[in-house]
Amino acid sequence: MSLHQMAISPPFLLSSRSAYTLNPLLFAKHRRFCFPLSQSRFSSIKRRSFAVVASENGVFTSPELAKSFDFTSEERIYNWWQSQGYFRPKFDRGSDPFVISMPPPNVTGSLHMGHAMFVTLEDIMVRYHRMRGRPTLWLPGTDHAGIATQLVVERMLASEGIKRAELGRDEFAKRVWEWKEKYGGTITNQIKRLGASCDWTRERFTLDEQLSRAVVEAFVKLHEKGLIYQGSYMVNWSPKLQTAVSDLEVEYSEEPGALYYIKYRVAGGSRSDFLTIATTRPETLFGDVAIAVHPQDERYSKYVGQMAIVPMTYGRHVPIISDKFVDKDFGTGVLKISPGHDHNDYLLARKLGLPILNVMNKDGTLNEVAGLYCGLDRFEARKKLWCELEETDLAVKKEPYTLRVPRSQRGGEVIEPLVSKQWFVTMEPLAEKALRAVEKGELTIMPERFEKIYNHWLSNIKDWCISRQLWWGHRIPVWYIVGKDCEEEYIVARSAEEALIKACDKYGKEIEIYQDPDVLDTWFSSALWPFSTLGWPDVSAEDFKRFYPTTMLETGHDILFFWVARMVMMGIEFTGTVPFSYVYLHGLIRDSEGRKMSKTLGNVIDPLDTIKEFGTDALRFTLALGTAGQDLNLSTERLTANKAFTNKLWNAGKFVLQNLPDRDNVSGWQTIQAYKFDMEESLLRLPLSECWVVSKLHLLIDAVTESYNKFFFGEVGRETYDFIWGDFADWYIEASKARLYHSGDDSVALVAQAVLLYVFESILKLLHPFMPFVTEELWQALPNRKEALIISSWPQTSLPRNTTLVKRFENLQALTRAIRNARAEYSVEPAKRISASIVASEEVIQYISEEKEVLALLSRLDLDNIHFTDSPPGMFT
Repeated sequence: MSLHQMAISPPFLLSSRSAYTLNPLLFAKHRRFCFPLSQSRFSSIKRRSFAVVASENGVFTSPELAKSFDFTSEERIYNWWQSQGYFRPKFDRGSDPFVISMPPPNVTGSLHMGHAMFVTLEDIMVRYHRMRGRPTLWLPGTDHAGIATQLVVERMLASEGIKRAELGRDEFAKRVWEWKEKYGGTITNQIKRLGASCDWTRERFTLDEQLSRAVVEAFVKLHEKGLIYQGSYMVNWSPKLQTAVSDLEVEYSEEPGALYYIKYRVAGGSRSDFLTIATTRPETLFGDVAIAVHPQDERYSKYVGQMAIVPMTYGRHVPIISDKFVDKDFGTGVLKISPGHDHNDYLLARKLGLPILNVMNKDGTLNEVAGLYCGLDRFEARKKLWCELEETDLAVKKEPYTLRVPRSQRGGEVIEPLVSKQWFVTMEPLAEKALRAVEKGELTIMPERFEKIYNHWLSNIKDWCISRQLWWGHRIPVWYIVGKDCEEEYIVARSAEEALIKACDKYGKEIEIYQDPDVLDTWFSSALWPFSTLGWPDVSAEDFKRFYPTTMLETGHDILFFWVARMVMMGIEFTGTVPFSYVYLHGLIRDSEGRKMSKTLGNVIDPLDTIKEFGTDALRFTLALGTAGQDLNLSTERLTANKAFTNKLWNAGKFVLQNLPDRDNVSGWQTIQAYKFDMEESLLRLPLSECWVVSKLHLLIDAVTESYNKFFFGEVGRETYDFIWGDFADWYIEASKARLYHSGDDSVALVAQAVLLYVFESILKLLHPFMPFVTEELWQALPNRKEALIISSWPQTSLPRNTTLVKRFENLQALTRAIRNARAEYSVEPAKRISASIVASEEVIQYISEEKEVLALLSRLDLDNIHFTDSPPGMFT
């Protein structure tokens, strides 16, 4: 009779003798124990000590000597790994390398949760592939962060009463280098604290000599192909920093403001002939070059073709024109066109052939075009202008209005749209190649939904303003000739010496040259990062030949445009190859309520404080459980739970160590080491509990390996967690006590010891990429360790498993849960041993009865009063 045809007997009938009649197929799976089982309740066996072995080198501490994992040992372990050279790629196994270029954090930075996220995910990938036998290179470095670093040093100098201009360029640069040498390593040391197994012997800085050479080479090559040009165009200007900033470095925030309604009189008309415009920036009216209305707006059609008088300009006239660009429904339907100070107006003016009039100085004050307002700060001028418009009866009204204010991502100040002479890269031909790379499958973006965003941005890309008016960064490799028009005559060269030779050849020997004062956008140098760090433009460099193209680029989805797309474009342009095969984008880390972390909200969680309280492993495990591309809510509850998981693993290690043979028990160790779990026949010779846990382990290895290969790290974490906490700790460790303490048979105990050691070793390997410190500590405490866990081999896949025996043990689990539930329902004292009658088919009885000691131990049954029968008893006595 099959299991599903078994007769069902009435369960939970409690007799005066505390006997139960139970059918093992009645009960649900996957429920946690109703009560814990304490090891102290079992007869104690001799404790085995491996603490001496674990602590021989002064780096590791055995679980036998410590109640829980000591977080302070993490730095010792990390330094030991590094001293042994484990972070460097090894080619002895002859596999294709796995290469990641670290997103270089700003040299001014200090660790935040975004850094913790990328370090965790990248280190997981690197440790996994290292264990799979691939030569792994995780190349670290930092970015010189032009704007951010210059701001930091300027503030430092200001505290000493010194202004940058007073020092001069060379002395200021010297001060920045001094600051970098003193404080620039902070972020690097903090990244190490997270366990980053980078090859620090290859650490790079974007202003290193080699990387600077690559930047110059890239500029020269792009210019030679006609892809770099100089021109005066609309840019985002930072008045405080006195530099242009990228579109991508401007953050828009909704802020309370006002909409100002102003009369523009029609020239030659009566007092009633005027147009009312609505603007949020009245101070820009001095730069008006036209007034526009919609062609179908009947309110103003009679004025089209006439002239309007710009207020407060002593009667300056501008044409009244019509264009479909005008929104009839915004404000009054009349648009003032100020092309020198608005991106949309600038594009419209260029289309219509209107002049560009600039009224703003580079420091945010108005210039001489503003007449009496010359020298006033832009916001001060706005207030004064409105007052005077009211006095002259040209102010109609002022009403509250929510503004979309552009602010500098770095300095936080309001950005001013301004026409300025800058250097640009023509992006369209570069973008076309980057688009094709994804279309042809040469580049895979994960999650896939970000492909649409990538494609949309590249399909609508604008030319890239790459010049910055700073003193810290890569100086633009352009030289001008003294006395010549710098817009018409200039030299692009790889060095000042080469520039002088070129200039002399063209203009004669009696000339002087000077270098362009601007520096390149920081993102220009970081766009070369995957190959400049490996030796390019020297394509014969050993690292370039071995490690390029790289394998993976992992970073936050918020810099897909800043950095990722630009690297793809530059990599294809300069090397002919996509710089990496995969892009893995992680989400942002938010607080427990889903809010973005900010100092203003006071909800910033410091990774270093978190490590002190919960340990690095718990933090890493928590961060890794997220889903690619999705934001992660970080809470103390999650960290606390994963700290408990660390302790669970530690206690499991303690149990395994305490129940292994003595070190000098040669025959015992020979027997344990003789057990092989990679053969079907060996598996089938194991008792049910052991066969179940080994089969479950082998299933886990396959599932976890597949998830690692697909970059499903959240699945890896959850599957491993469930096995360790549930299957191994809650079930098998408890079941093994029946073999170790109650069997009375050394051979049975040795089987359990062999399985405990095998499963625990495999667990440590599977979990090591997530939780490197506690796993290495436990690994080193185990006997006969010939190599460190970090460089050990990944568990073999496709190992045997027996699903029939797995189901049989699941029946035993269901029976155990049913007995526990019955005990709880009838309030049986936890320590009381009770008798039971178990009704099942003959087949079930056979395998359940063979595990009678395990059942008795897990269910608190009286071993001498467990009865098995294939039919319900007639009565209870």
